[in-house]
Parts: sequence; structure tokens; C-alpha cells
Amino acid sequence: MKKNPMLTDYRVLDITQIVAGPTCTRILAEMGAEVVKLELAPFGDRTRVGGLRSNKPEHKRCSQSTYFIQHNHSKKSLALDFKSERARELIKAMIPKFDVLVENFSPGVMARAGLSYEELKAINPKLVMCSISLAGQQGELAQKPGYDYVAQAYAGITDLIGERDGEPALITMAIGDASTGVAAAMAVGFALLHRERTGEGQYIETSLLDTYFNMHEVAVPRVSLRKNHTPVRTGSQHPDGGPTGIFRCGDGSYLTLATLPHQWTAFVEALGQPGLLDDERFATAALRRDHNEELKEILEGWLAGFATRADAIAALERHRIPCAPVLTLREAMAHPHLRERGVVREVQDPYIGDFDIPGPPARFSAWPTGGPLRADLLGQHNEDVLKSLAGLDDDDIGQLYRDGVLVRDPLLGTPATANEKTEA
Repeated sequence: MKKNPMLTDYRVLDITQIVAGPTCTRILAEMGAEVVKLELAPFGDRTRVGGLRSNKPEHKRCSQSTYFIQHNHSKKSLALDFKSERARELIKAMIPKFDVLVENFSPGVMARAGLSYEELKAINPKLVMCSISLAGQQGELAQKPGYDYVAQAYAGITDLIGERDGEPALITMAIGDASTGVAAAMAVGFALLHRERTGEGQYIETSLLDTYFNMHEVAVPRVSLRKNHTPVRTGSQHPDGGPTGIFRCGDGSYLTLATLPHQWTAFVEALGQPGLLDDERFATAALRRDHNEELKEILEGWLAGFATRADAIAALERHRIPCAPVLTLREAMAHPHLRERGVVREVQDPYIGDFDIPGPPARFSAWPTGGPLRADLLGQHNEDVLKSLAGLDDDDIGQLYRDGVLVRDPLLGTPATANEKTEA
């Protein structure tokens, strides 16, 4: 007997765009929740014009993109003019039908729209509302505009990336955005569990800055306790040595290797250089850190003796040394392990074609993930959502189209009711 997904019968109103908020709601959707994505008219989520789009002439005005599909599949699209008072009235009318609301406007926007948590809580006391922002809802940075890279810089992350004598470097992918979305989804799940036990909804907030700062591994206590200590950039090597980092192989490729202090003897055995155990430069983990450059030179000299990277990795793995080839993205996407686990999944979109996207970050024994994925065109579920959740009829919906409160993708055609003239 096929089991329903774990969040079946939970309903989520998603008023988010770009990556962090959509990641949160996409995870909830994949877990079975009915997610209604409220997109802002006239263009919808800004990522609809990002990534790759259909190159077919007949799809020139299509609202679909690979960027949008990756972060918003499995949701229903409701496209409203959020600035319209009528649209905000509709949101309030639907709030009793929702278990969760997730938004990532700048702090204060929801309150100015009459949609603060306190106002919505009065309508639906069981509502779980989650706000996602750059730096939190209060504090001197709260009103600062920005995205992932801005939070990365404020968190002291950017300054630690790059070569020792070079400039700070950027992590050129939305690590903070995606991680904040995962944290928000986790928090929503916890809040729903709390609600199941107490009957109480609650307000959650998280930010990219909070998430990024939480990623610091060991440096924060070190800086706190040692008043004159300033971490330095160490390029492709871990600041604590190990050896841990990225190393060049004899065939010109690279591998990454991580050796913890308790693995030092096994590492020396793998290299077949027992004399390193008696070398005073490497007698302790702290000394190995201080002499990391010499250790790197020894390791790369050893790696140069192998015809291929695969041979070197096999020699290391015989001694249980954690290591891996530094794969290109294309190589990673083709790896059979990632394919078998669904870490790489295929989307079959009627407008763009077949392409790969990342799979979900967790697995559950009680509910297998997988199956075909879909992503709505802009406003594809306008009628369905407004009829079932707001109690509107065709005439009401037609008037909303004529007033410009509702919009939808041109490929969906114009609803017949929208063409009818309003009676005097």
C-alpha cells in the first residue's frame, strides 16, 4: 500500500522569491504539503527570468525557467498584485485555510500590508508563520537590502576564503540561501510538532546572516578567547593542517584529503614513510599545522609517483584515509552513486525539455521520495485556489482579471470570464 507523504493535509502559503524562501517551501512541498506560491504581479517570482528558458518561438513569452523550476517545483502558482487592497483582503480570507505562511519580504512590509503575524494570528490562532530575511527582523542591519553574498561578508566568512596573501574570495553559489531555507523548513516542522502537542501556532524568523555565522567551525571560540588572534586565509589548505586540503596529483588532477590527529599514523603508513613518525616537525597536531607547507610538499611528492589520481586514492583508502577526487560539476552529476540516491534528479518540462536538478537533502524510511516533478506556469492555479480557498466564483475571478489584480502566463490563454464586460 502506497503511503501518503508525511505532510499530507498541511497547507502552506508561500510568499517568497529567489532562493532562501522558495527552498524552505519546496522542501515542505516535497514532504507532501500543499504549497500555494503567491507570486507578485505582473512578472511573478524574479527567478522566472533567470536560468535557461525555452528557445522555441512559440514559447517566447513563457514564464518558465530552469532557475524557477529547480526552486519552485511541486507548488501551485497564484499570481496576485500584492499592492492591491483586494489582493490583501483575499490573503486574509484564505488564512484560516492555511497551516503555515512563509514570507521573505524586507522586515516591516507584511505589517504595512496589514498582514503581520499578530493580525493573522487573530484570524487563525494555529497559524505557523515564518519570516526569512537578510539579517533578522530587528537590529541595525534589519532594513539593509541584500542577498547571500552580503550576509556572507557580514558573517566573517568571506574574509576567511582565498589565498593567504591574496584578496578575499567569494563562494559563488547560494550556500547561505539554501542553508537558510533548510533551517527554516526544519523550524516550521518543529513548530508544527509543537502545534500538534499544544494547539498553538507561533512566529518563526531566521536570516541568512544567522545561518552563515552558524557555519563557523572552530574559529569563533578561538577569536573570543585569544584577544590578539586573527584567523588568516589559507587557500586550499585547512587552517589547522592535518594534512587537510586540496592536493595536486601526478596526472595534473586534484584530490581532497582530510586527516584528523588520530589518523596520523595511518597516513604515514599509507605514504610508506615511517620516518615521518620520528620527525620533530610533525610530532603533534599543532606542529603539523605549523609545518603544513612542508607536509603538503611531501604529500604531493608522493602523489606524483602515481600514474593516475585513482591509483593514489586507492592507496590512501587501503589505510582508511578520507579522500576524494575533486570532480567537475559534470562529473559529479554523472556519478552513479548520486544518480542512484536521487541526489541528481531529472525534470521533464514541456516547455524547456529534460534537465537535471538537485534532489532532496534528506531520506525517510516511511516515505520514499521520487516521482515526476512539475512546476506551474505563472498563475496556473489562480482559479483553483481562489475557488477552493477564498470561495470566489467565475464572476469574481473574472473581475479580478479585468482589474489587473490577477495575472497569468500568456500560454494559459485568457479566461473567458476575464473577457466579459462588467455589467453597469
